[in-house]
Amino acid sequence: MNTYKEKFETSIKSTYFKKLKAEQQAFIEQKAYAHKFSYQQLRLIIEMANDFEMWGEKNIIQMWPEHTHAKVILQRITKIYNEVKNKPKSYDGFDPSILRSEQKFSFTTKPKEGFGLGMCPVASEETRCCNLMTLDAVESCGFDCSYCTIQSFYKEDKITFDSGFKDKLKNIKLDPNKTYHIGTGQSSDSLMWGNKEGVLEALFDFARANENVILEFKTKSDNIKYFLENDVPKNIICTWSLNTKTIVENEEHLAASLEKRIAAARALADKGVIVGFHFHPIVQYDNYLEEYQEVYDELIDTFKPEEVSLISMGTLTFIKPVINKLRQRNFNSKILQMPFDNAAGKASYPLSIKEEMFKHAYESFKPWHKKVFFYLCMEDHSLWKKCFGYEYYANVDLERAMVSSYCEKTGTPYIYS
Repeated sequence: MNTYKEKFETSIKSTYFKKLKAEQQAFIEQKAYAHKFSYQQLRLIIEMANDFEMWGEKNIIQMWPEHTHAKVILQRITKIYNEVKNKPKSYDGFDPSILRSEQKFSFTTKPKEGFGLGMCPVASEETRCCNLMTLDAVESCGFDCSYCTIQSFYKEDKITFDSGFKDKLKNIKLDPNKTYHIGTGQSSDSLMWGNKEGVLEALFDFARANENVILEFKTKSDNIKYFLENDVPKNIICTWSLNTKTIVENEEHLAASLEKRIAAARALADKGVIVGFHFHPIVQYDNYLEEYQEVYDELIDTFKPEEVSLISMGTLTFIKPVINKLRQRNFNSKILQMPFDNAAGKASYPLSIKEEMFKHAYESFKPWHKKVFFYLCMEDHSLWKKCFGYEYYANVDLERAMVSSYCEKTGTPYIYS
């Protein structure tokens, strides 16, 4: 018959136990022997201990409730955990330690099956979606944003280029009687690699050859050298993902600073390139609305609405593999310290919090209403009317309005069959 020690050692194999500091491992093992926790109870305790440590909160030893009954202990520690998880987090005194302090990659260029052109992988009828098409010019990203989904699909630090990308772009057949909106920032950052392997040159040629395409480069980089040194086709728009300094410094590791992103956007706008800004994710924390207000005000002061194609808004939304990946990493992040509600089968903020953050953002940009295209990215249908005062009744309606607006802003003919 198995001893409890053998059961314990078997149970912890599929948990985050070995990630915990030695003193916490010893403490949990001691308490497990004393209270004979079941596998499920142990798994939950270890998961909470791992989260406390990742969030920079008091550790499991400090949080432990004194009681002799295993079920009561679990109930009480779970109550403490939920209180910490669901309150607005504070970054005061937080140490955002990360795995690396500089960008180090290995590059691979090889033939790739398929082309990588398709619908946005998170497109859904369950949320209001713009039907964006995505083009995987590069696979994997060199930035290390704590909330990013890319890290769940590609090997960290291994950047892959398709050796046949340029030829595939030349041979692509698009319907000449339709205007397409294609984005290149889904599987990697659009600009951080510059023109490595001729990627930007190939995309510029593609844009010139296909005037019925609005080609969007989405980035957190300030690497705009190729854009400044070359003529940019008018049907290219360049958009930046922005956040507050608090989130940039604590959660968007290795990406360009907020100041550098805005300066890069200003430089391209000065060249005549239409720019845009994504606030996705907006993150709730102490005084977050005030800090986001500062960013919104800076954009209004820095850009004319005629130079700006879009303002998009979205927030943290996770699938289970991404949550598991975050918990497996050895870095500090408060990104999972948030209340979770079901959002079309994923985990996200409750609708009441989303309404607060999106309504505040939209109202902050009042001078740009009707001059810039605003939209919610992959959010519940009900939020549109509540936050914007209007809504689209189907994804195709949002798609048509968006693409038509971008065409008008860039001077590109709009064709919709």
